[in-house]
Amino acid sequence: MKFRKVAAVLLAAAMTASMMSGCGKSAEIGASSAKESSDAAEQTNDEAKAEEEATAGAEELDAVKTSSAGEDVKEFTAFFAVPGDELNDDNEIQQKIAEITGAKVKETWLTGQTAEEAVGTLIAGGEYPDFIDGSDGTAQLYAAGALVALDDYLDNYPNLKNFWSEEEWDKVRQDDGHIYWIPQFGNPYEEDMTATPAEAFWIQTRVLKWDNYPEIKTLDQYFDLIERYNEANPVMEDGTSNIPYTILCDDWRYFCLENPPQFLDGYPNDGSVIVNVEDKKIVDYNTTPTAKAYFQKLNEEFQKGIVDPESFTQSYDEYIAKLSSGRVLGMVDQAWQFQNAMDTLKQQGLESQGCSYVPLALTISEDLTPQYMSEPAINVANGVGITVSCEDVEGALQFLNDILEPEVRILRSWGIEGVDYEVGDDGIFYRTDEEWAKSTNSAYKASHGCAYSYLPNYTGLLADKINTSDPKEQPSEFIKSLPSDTQECLKAYGCETYVDMMGGIAPVPGPWFPMYSYSNTMTTATAGGTAWTKMGEIKHEYLPKVVMAEDFEQGWSEYLDVYAGCQPEDFLSEMQEELDRRIENAAKYQ
Repeated sequence: MKFRKVAAVLLAAAMTASMMSGCGKSAEIGASSAKESSDAAEQTNDEAKAEEEATAGAEELDAVKTSSAGEDVKEFTAFFAVPGDELNDDNEIQQKIAEITGAKVKETWLTGQTAEEAVGTLIAGGEYPDFIDGSDGTAQLYAAGALVALDDYLDNYPNLKNFWSEEEWDKVRQDDGHIYWIPQFGNPYEEDMTATPAEAFWIQTRVLKWDNYPEIKTLDQYFDLIERYNEANPVMEDGTSNIPYTILCDDWRYFCLENPPQFLDGYPNDGSVIVNVEDKKIVDYNTTPTAKAYFQKLNEEFQKGIVDPESFTQSYDEYIAKLSSGRVLGMVDQAWQFQNAMDTLKQQGLESQGCSYVPLALTISEDLTPQYMSEPAINVANGVGITVSCEDVEGALQFLNDILEPEVRILRSWGIEGVDYEVGDDGIFYRTDEEWAKSTNSAYKASHGCAYSYLPNYTGLLADKINTSDPKEQPSEFIKSLPSDTQECLKAYGCETYVDMMGGIAPVPGPWFPMYSYSNTMTTATAGGTAWTKMGEIKHEYLPKVVMAEDFEQGWSEYLDVYAGCQPEDFLSEMQEELDRRIENAAKYQ
């Protein structure tokens, strides 16, 4: 009840921010794209049918529903400082999990604020939910003493204790020697079964099909194809104009603009720096020759009208709306960030026009090997913690322990047998076409699906070691989960998965990976952290100017001058110290 009051404060702050925003740009920087998907889906008969099927399926199973007021079910609250989808209060699988674990969690997500703003509001109020993942505001929570130290508890909860190795838990310890949060992602059970890339240069299948599915390996080849296609096919079937290339630059999401130079140079996603594997030295990817070539290319494409002129003013919601319309031919993004748009494209039947996206792993030149996809690695910068407002820390930890049980993991990912998936005679899980259609339906997910997506879970395999945690990564099911035009595209390239399109998964380059798990924890308490903050501010302000500059060389020179004034050498020095520390620490476990 305490957190509900605080949540109301957050909502009021979000509404105020929205009313104070300018006419051209929504202030809801972190708002979930699920709203667009839901609004579009509600207009279809499929939505109503899906809801009826969810209810019918639950009635067949009898035991799925539990009274939300049941005295024996503990109810916890959680806030995740990222956009997400709210579940219905009577969500059927959530109720089923509550029957097994004796607990349930009311999840709330970020709307209308940045993570730091939302966390700051909570800290100012002094009341918190039971669970929290502060995202970029995690360091604030730690500094404010808002989190419970978990060290003395973990031994009593074996599923949690064994979730990470001793070496990995040590990486999560803070400077006072304690563990305050549980990284919930990037932990494969048995083996990595990744089928979906994170970041990539995405392109619509219609563009590739038009040119007979050419090999596109470099940045120049990518834009050349988009230019030629748009010249020959400037509008969609309904007469609306294409948007050849757009860029998401809204708040922290501007990584879609600023970090491609690391990938284009053939390095994996360390996020904030390049690590030269040969000499173990930190390199600033912002000032490399490839960085200049990349931004010069964007500048050229902007002058040609290929780059969306609204790129640098559009909100995240506006960006998602554009992708959902099918008009955007290409962009850089991470798959999870626009999945709702992909679902909307499929619900609207736009796969028939080739509007689905496939990933490309581009480099600046063909002699480089791309490393867009790496094996999972722990991100120690944040995770789910238990706050000092939680009145039942042991009960909260027991719940996290219990949702890692095999039975619950299946419910979280696959759903209910006979309703959401089937089991073959060989024990392999699969979904019918109808079940796959329901799984992407926003109303059905709200009433029936409960992934507890920001609580600890494994990737890779289930406990049976034959089925995958993620249905979309089940080898026999992956292709069925894709739109028809994507299936056709993969087949044309001789690929079975997106991973094949991206050149495979690279091994983790070293014990330091990923370095963003350190830079994300930096604060202005150090010279390096101060430089890091200023660098972000300058890049966010000046890189759009560089792309739009009439004289690129002049714009680039002005940017470098201002950037140098941030003293990036302080940041790079601290990153080098952390790189050396991680290498030294890893040696203790070899």
